[in-house]
Amino acid sequence: MDVLIKVRDYIHYGHKLLTHPLMGSVKPNETPYKTVIISENKYDNVDIQSLMYIENSIEVSKNLIESRQPKNWPENVLKDFALIDYDLINNAINN
Repeated sequence: MDVLIKVRDYIHYGHKLLTHPLMGSVKPNETPYKTVIISENKYDNVDIQSLMYIENSIEVSKNLIESRQPKNWPENVLKDFALIDYDLINNAINN
């Protein structure tokens, strides 16, 4: 959730989303990892579409986390989640 809030801050400063904050099928309350890519450059205006996506993603994440708290996963499962996050973002970059 912290990542999504930080991304929202950057969008307010003029950055744009380059990947969807909730891409993939792993729900925010199931994994501690969430990679989101934003533009390197800032623009003069707030990108409304990026803002709408991130606000919606924060709301969805908040509802999922409130309905079912994240688990304390063992280290081997955390490594699996990290690999899934890496694969998702790597595929997004390469497509």
